[in-house]
Amino acid sequence: MSITADAIVIGAGVVGSATALELARAGRSVVVLDRGPSAGCGTTSASSAIIRFNYSTYDGVSLAWEASRYWAEWRDYVELEADQPGASYTQTGMIMLDAPTAPRERTCELYEQVGIEVEHWSSADLRRRVPAMDPGRYWPPRGMNDPKFWADPDGELGATYVPDGGFIDDALLATQNLAAAARAHGVQFAFGRDVVQVTRAGGRVVGVSTSKGESFDAPVIVNAAGPWSQHINQLAGAGNDFTVGLRPLRVEVHQVPAPAGYNNGTKLGPVITDLDLGTYIRPARGDLMLIGGTEPDCDHLEWLDDPDTANPNRTQSSYELQTLRASRRFPGLRIPNSPKGVVGVYDATEDWTPIYDKTDVSGFYVAIGTSGNQFKNAPLVGQIMTSVINAVEEGHDHDMQPVNFKCTQTTNVINLGSFSRLREPNQYSTGTVLG
Repeated sequence: MSITADAIVIGAGVVGSATALELARAGRSVVVLDRGPSAGCGTTSASSAIIRFNYSTYDGVSLAWEASRYWAEWRDYVELEADQPGASYTQTGMIMLDAPTAPRERTCELYEQVGIEVEHWSSADLRRRVPAMDPGRYWPPRGMNDPKFWADPDGELGATYVPDGGFIDDALLATQNLAAAARAHGVQFAFGRDVVQVTRAGGRVVGVSTSKGESFDAPVIVNAAGPWSQHINQLAGAGNDFTVGLRPLRVEVHQVPAPAGYNNGTKLGPVITDLDLGTYIRPARGDLMLIGGTEPDCDHLEWLDDPDTANPNRTQSSYELQTLRASRRFPGLRIPNSPKGVVGVYDATEDWTPIYDKTDVSGFYVAIGTSGNQFKNAPLVGQIMTSVINAVEEGHDHDMQPVNFKCTQTTNVINLGSFSRLREPNQYSTGTVLG
């Protein structure tokens, strides 16, 4: 069997589904291939789906801010009928505790440039607004074997607070909404397909073959394969000129009962970025709290050569480390004996900034290095990738003169060279999942 389209997207996660939707809205016929059984069932479904804007570059902050406007009007964006279930954006506000690796001055300067409302909180404000929280300064983050892990705080922290922060309540449903919208615009999805070959002719991609013996032909291919992206690059013969490396990283996020004083009745507590201890915290329905890590230097990170070898089970060691760190911030935290939560595999670049770009193989494009901090940006990533593809296919030299993307919701302009495969590694990166 052979199917011909204008574009093939490899990967039906939130980024791939959004890209397929926007390519179809731009008039292209699109086929999406994914090794899993349905849209969003891979690494996307393990996302904490946090909406935040504290990135380390103007373009990163602008991207997140513009994308949040689409989440705020999600049902309209994905063209849902009144009786169709849709993901929702829960605005809880987001606290970013002060830490040396993410200076408040730079963060707030970027917020001001982009047009994001921000409040400056003292330690007294933190106590008043989140009574369960200890605003002590514990820097730097420490491993459990460090004798200073339980040391008393050295002073107290302030924070920034962004009222528009929050989370998407169902990452899987959000991706299914995107896929349904894409189908309504003619996109075909083929699941249970491993791409085993990327075919080239005259230096340009012309299609792919799958493990089922099928051929899919198209002059444009977008690699949105998440932690399998490097394998797809190798099949295409692309990636040799990348100046920024990327690898799969296994991660865990754990779920525990929220401590008293975190939520306020039916009002959920805020999302909290805590580089001081090396954690992030997100509320969840049912009076629960999600706890993830921010990859501090003291932690052993589980980088993988092959994402298929990742242990799919939660581990007691990671559970104890993350929850005990969180208990320093929330002394009333109750920690059950057995871990509960999710395991995922990130597709992470070395500077935690994604790559949205063409490659040195004509017709082959990448939306990769996205895991951990780009779920929130998916609605705009589809538009960005479509802009790059349209410009390059019309003869524009995106390497020499990167495309500028004009935001329609906020009127900010994003220099897409910030997400180039050829960029200098982001010198302002926190070195963590925050980017």
